[in-house]
Amino acid sequence: MVGNIIPNWNGAHHLPGCLESLRQQTFRDFEVIVVDNGSTDESLDLLARDFPEVRVLPLGENRGFAGACNAGIRAARGRYVVLLNNDTEAAPRWLEEIVAAFERHPEAGIVASKMLLFDRRDTFHTTGDFYRVDGIPGNRGVWERDRGQYDVEEYVFSACGGSAAYRREMLDKIGLLDEDFFYSCEDVDLAWRAQLAGYRCVYAPRAVVYHKLSATGGGTTASFYDGRNFIYLLVKDYPGDLWRTYWRAILKAQFRLAWEALRAWRGAAARARLRGMLAGLLGIPRMLRKRGPIQRSRTVDRAYLEQILSQVDERG
Repeated sequence: MVGNIIPNWNGAHHLPGCLESLRQQTFRDFEVIVVDNGSTDESLDLLARDFPEVRVLPLGENRGFAGACNAGIRAARGRYVVLLNNDTEAAPRWLEEIVAAFERHPEAGIVASKMLLFDRRDTFHTTGDFYRVDGIPGNRGVWERDRGQYDVEEYVFSACGGSAAYRREMLDKIGLLDEDFFYSCEDVDLAWRAQLAGYRCVYAPRAVVYHKLSATGGGTTASFYDGRNFIYLLVKDYPGDLWRTYWRAILKAQFRLAWEALRAWRGAAARARLRGMLAGLLGIPRMLRKRGPIQRSRTVDRAYLEQILSQVDERG
């Protein structure tokens, strides 16, 4: 059994395409749970009328991506849970390939999909996510044309939360998404905890999803939470031995982000990033309180982390 979790907020115009693609899956032992973050559009009526097989979990308020996903994970059954954005459509063999990847890699706690742009299906959104030693996460292969260069099943740092599959056993051990992140980088935080605890993330190139990349995010919201949550990750998850080596690169990256935002001060997104960075600094005590148990759970050595992290000149 696989539990598919779809967080939704006013996504009635996206849901039919997403849910119809799940009806076409070759792997059939799954359930679909739509977690509704207090939508005011026709989402709930549409689900009741057109998709009676879907379990609907109405939260009554917007608890963010992490809060909605966690509610769905707690309600889901099965050995694996998969997070899927409502603005995606999955290829018919998507779930089959995810389950096969887990079975081939018992050491993996996470499976990442090949995510292509919905309106440019030869162009990548991500082929698994990277995390650089200077504290900058990103999408591997973003904006590149698909010429077969990412057709190899391999280990990566993280899965994009828009299509991320998790082993239930791992979540029971390391915990769910951190709801303090609310939006953005909660998938990276979970990947850090998984990697430190010895769980791998494998990229499954035949598990294909098409994503309307800018449909449910971006703009000032993404800029604020990226600015804040990049700092949260460094404080909460980044190991001390790596801090001692890469602190100059980390500070340089943060100063560069701040300087770029200051140069673009007239733009709303730039101002939002600066507000986010300030919020990240103010949130350091809160993240420090979470740091100890995560670092004590670490089972991997520095050499492994150096291998799985990307260098500063690697953009994906």
